[in-house]
Parts: sequence; structure tokens; C-alpha cells
Amino acid sequence: MLHATPTPQAKRRDLREGLASGRLQVLPGAFNPLSAMLIERMGFPGVYISGAVLSAELGLPDIGLTTLTEVAGRAQQIARVTALPALVDADTGFGEPMNVARSIQVLEDAGVAGMHLEDQVNPKRCGHLDGKQVVGEDVAVKRIRAAVQARRDPDFLIMARTDVRGVASLPATIDRLKALVDAGADAVFPEALASLDEFAAVRAAIDVPILANMTEFGRSDLFPHQALQDVGVNLVIHPVSLLRLAMGAAERGLAELQDAGTLERVVPEMQTRARLYDLLDYAGTTAFDEGVFTFDLTGNRG
Repeated sequence: MLHATPTPQAKRRDLREGLASGRLQVLPGAFNPLSAMLIERMGFPGVYISGAVLSAELGLPDIGLTTLTEVAGRAQQIARVTALPALVDADTGFGEPMNVARSIQVLEDAGVAGMHLEDQVNPKRCGHLDGKQVVGEDVAVKRIRAAVQARRDPDFLIMARTDVRGVASLPATIDRLKALVDAGADAVFPEALASLDEFAAVRAAIDVPILANMTEFGRSDLFPHQALQDVGVNLVIHPVSLLRLAMGAAERGLAELQDAGTLERVVPEMQTRARLYDLLDYAGTTAFDEGVFTFDLTGNRG
């Protein structure tokens, strides 16, 4: 009712089973707990928690300014309300290998099913912006090894993201991915690939699950889900889509309020009170509340 029923361990197993199922796992990005509940209600198999979204919520650019405490706190709030596994963006691990190790354990405690760790230098940049720099392979490998060594639950998914394609060739990207898998990564996230053929080349070279990032206004085209599955992608995220949709609607609504002095015309576009209350399970909360506060004290002392 107030918390999801499945344990974090069960959600982690669900994520791994989904990745092994042969079906593309589609994870929309939740921008708050309520949107995560809607993602579950609509039948998706998991939730993504984007670092870009967390930064935007705080009114910050996505350049590595958020802290482990902020990310873990929001991730815990989202993971709490949904039975779905949640995959969280851990940026560069919030520091050097020892910080990475602590980040893993803090995120495990937050109840998420897995995280991805990238190979950019600190401070990082959004993966689809110019001016990115990546660390050397030795540093990237140390980060993944630290994450694997720190993990307590073997089902907690450690995914390695590489941004090499934004600064170098596809063969260099594949070489980096191979090194990260050898270091213990359970899955990989090659950021900003240019074509389906590039995803297919990664699939031919790598034998762990592959993530595709279908973010709007980025470097990659928005490939259809079936096309991604056909080239061997296992998981696709739409990281900022719901936030962009919500903010676009909010901007149009505010403009309508300025122009018309009322929102009556756009009320049909709003989520109704009834649908919001249904999503929040007001009925279940009321039933639980009545069960607590209507008990009979007859026969009790004092």
C-alpha cells in the first residue's frame, strides 16, 4: 500500500530474468515516485532513474553536480513505491574507486535493482553534449572492479557505460566495452551510438546484455523498439521523456493561464482527480485506516 510489496532482492532477480528473457526490456524514466507508479500501472517491466532528470529537478545542469546523497535519496523514494526493478544512473561513481565502492552499497541500501557507472572524467557531461572526455582504460576498469568487489547482493546489476563513441571510433568503443566486461560488468551501456549497425557490431562483440539510450534531441536516432531488439539490444531506456512531456504540458498550461485567465479549456487534458486517487490507492489507504482506528477497546484495562 504505502511501500511496494516485493523486496529489493526480488526486484533484482526480476531485472536479471527480464534481461535473460529474450524480450526487450523497456524502462521509461521516472521523474518522481508518482510517475514511477504510473509506469508500473501502464505495464512496463521496469523504471529508469536518470541523472539528467535528478539534476533538472534540482534546477542544475547535468554536469556532475549532484551528490551521492541526493541521488540515493531520490532513488530510494522511487524504488519504495513500485514493485518494478529500478535502474539508476550513478554517473562516475561520485569519486575515485573507494567512493565507487561506497556508492554501490548506499544504492543497494536504497533498494534499487542496479546502477550504471560511466567512464567520463570528473566533472562529467551529459552523454549527448560536445566536449566530453573519458578516463583511461585503467581508471575505467578500476571503477568497475571496485563496484563488483563492493557489491553485497550478487543479483545487484552493475552496468558499465562508456562514452568513448562520443570522442573516438566504434572499434575503440568495443575495445573499452570488452575491458569493462572482463572487469566484471554484468551489462553494458554504449552511449551515443550512431546507427543500428553500430548496435549490431557491439552485439557481435559483447556477450552480456546491452542497453540503448533513446533520448530525444540527442545524437542517436529514436530507433523503434522492434528494430533495437532485432539487432540484439536487451534493454532500452527513455530517460527524460516523461519529464519533457510533463514540462511541455506545464509550459502550455501556464501560457493558457496567462492568455485566457482560466484553465477551463485545458481541463480535459489533465489527469482527473479520480485517476490520481486510483493511482495513489486512496481506497486501500482508507480501508487500512479504518481498520486501525475503529477497533474495540471493550475489556481492556485503563
